[in-house]
Amino acid sequence: MPTKETSKNHRTNPHRSLNTAQMEAVLASVGPLLVLAGAGTGKTRVVISRIFHLVRQGTPPERILAVTFTNKAAREMVLRIGRKFDTKRKPQRDEKKDAQPQKPEISTIHSLCVRILRRHAERAGYPKRFVIVNRGEQETTARRVLKELKVAEATLRPADLLDRISRWKSRGVRPNGVFDTLSVDADDSWDLAAAGYQRYQRLMQGVGAVDFDDLLLLVDQLFEQDDVIRQQEATRFDHILVDEYQDTSGIQERILSALARDHRSLCVVGDDDQSIYAWRGAQISHILDFPTRWPGATVVRLEENYRSTPEIIEAANQLIECNSRRHGKTLVSKVPSGLKPSIVQAQDEVDEARRVTADVANLLMERYAPPNEMAILVRTGEQTRVFETELRHQNIPYELIGSRSFFDRREVKDVLSFLRLLVDQSDDLALARIANVPPRGLSYNAIEKARRKASEAGKTIWLTLLELKQSGELSPAASTGVEKLKKLISLGPANNTSGLTAADALQRVLEQANYRQYLEKEFEDEKEQESRWQSVEEIVNGLARYEKEHGGAEPATTVQRYLDDLILEVTEAERFEEDKQKGNALKLMTLHAAKGLEFDCVWMVGLEENLLPHIRATNEGLSAIDEERRLCYVGVTRARQRLVLSLALTRMKWGKAKPCKPSRFLYELTGQPEKFSEGPATPREKVGAKPRKRHVPK
Repeated sequence: MPTKETSKNHRTNPHRSLNTAQMEAVLASVGPLLVLAGAGTGKTRVVISRIFHLVRQGTPPERILAVTFTNKAAREMVLRIGRKFDTKRKPQRDEKKDAQPQKPEISTIHSLCVRILRRHAERAGYPKRFVIVNRGEQETTARRVLKELKVAEATLRPADLLDRISRWKSRGVRPNGVFDTLSVDADDSWDLAAAGYQRYQRLMQGVGAVDFDDLLLLVDQLFEQDDVIRQQEATRFDHILVDEYQDTSGIQERILSALARDHRSLCVVGDDDQSIYAWRGAQISHILDFPTRWPGATVVRLEENYRSTPEIIEAANQLIECNSRRHGKTLVSKVPSGLKPSIVQAQDEVDEARRVTADVANLLMERYAPPNEMAILVRTGEQTRVFETELRHQNIPYELIGSRSFFDRREVKDVLSFLRLLVDQSDDLALARIANVPPRGLSYNAIEKARRKASEAGKTIWLTLLELKQSGELSPAASTGVEKLKKLISLGPANNTSGLTAADALQRVLEQANYRQYLEKEFEDEKEQESRWQSVEEIVNGLARYEKEHGGAEPATTVQRYLDDLILEVTEAERFEEDKQKGNALKLMTLHAAKGLEFDCVWMVGLEENLLPHIRATNEGLSAIDEERRLCYVGVTRARQRLVLSLALTRMKWGKAKPCKPSRFLYELTGQPEKFSEGPATPREKVGAKPRKRHVPK
């Protein structure tokens, strides 16, 4: 409610509908201001209202800068502010009647840096009309760099070079200092990538081109090396407001601080409890340490939640209070009471998908909510596959958000090609894909030579390769590669004499091929490595499940049937994608992709130790567990009315059913964190209620 002082002119007060904390943030004195905006507390409204307050206090609108971190958020803010300025701002006496009213500058950090760089391009060593290149043009340059360095694609692909360059730039690493960042035990590909970075940047600069990451890197460099330019840019604005401050990276925060350093009118809005992007450079210390780094800062807490029921908010508070370091705040729901969050226990991941999907189907039948107000949230991308299958079986329209379809992933295509070749060496497409994956000496030229001869003779590429090796027409490296591939094929299910299951045989082939080491070499980021390896595991698990359900045949026959059914599944998925009701589909997404969204009904699945929290976090220690808890908190606070948490008692691991332990977060959500150490006694059904039987369709 507004204070007595602010309610004197109630009818003319543009802030009359703000609550007390929101009003405090809007009317705070000019200077460093930290607005801790909990989930669903109306932070965008506060940012917009503060902009209007500054204008009413006499600040010209164009002297205000508001920075967001996504184009979507920027467009939304521009739309909301634009409408108000167009309809409410009266023209000044000296303005022409047809003059366009000035408005605040609202943009993403990258758009802001484009404009800065346009003004100072020559000082940065670029022409005024520099070009911002797209991904295709980047890959063309990267391919040229690798060719000039005589680096084989098997050693370092253009896409992987660009990925490493992007990571260096995001950390503020310049080309001349890149070798200093390499660890002593880094393999040769990193030295090649570092040399590639230096040459790539010279080529780009030589043609007056910059990529997306350069926009931040070059502005950061300008501000660091030329304080006159920094001051020129800083004096363009009297006030800076930053949304989603908890997501700022080091280079982003340096740029924003450089702009606000002199006038100190910096208002940052965010929630440390929703900081979940450390893996891509976000530093939670920026928001945690803001009062220390900006002495005299005002701190305002927004704690009134207008999104979720009291029952959901109570669970969220109990969860996040377990974090070791955070700004103290407790959300209070302003929404009518509703259902308590429920916990569903399944036998395995397939049973979990069936139970959740049956629940979705029942709610749709009852018209509880439309499909687009429902979301299934997973921790990792490979979890989506069983849910996609069950949703299609139930004919429930869904949209996979934030990731590619499971079967479009590079590593999935690799492993399925291995599997196809193991049971059918005449599969030329499969052979062409994995002949030199991982690298074994079978170069592109060797495969092309075999392909041409095979076409002329009407034979398969594999038989042709064997003949070329026998006749000595292959290079020593290629001959060795053929021998290695032949040995791998001999380990497959078609030649299985040791009684192994098809899933076990596939796992053995992948181990002998050193496929995991190949992924680790291809991708620098450990999370990326783990995610891709889990997709590989899901193929093995899927084959094991198929053997269990359709056993009896020879392993090679089982594999062929499994592959046939997969092709049908992919085709069905493509047809379903075409037929789904656009704009009215359930959302299937990772917890990371769900940030910033909200739904009437949310199912958070896979709440087990080593899944949520992820096994990597359990190995890394307290700060990693804290980030996983924040990720869980983000998921919980996406739900408006109904929240269901599910877990499996067993989950397939490399083709074998392994017992799962309920997530520590389940105990914390129910207010029983002390019980986690007692072992895998599973919390049951409804939070804070006695267990009840749940109807599960057969």
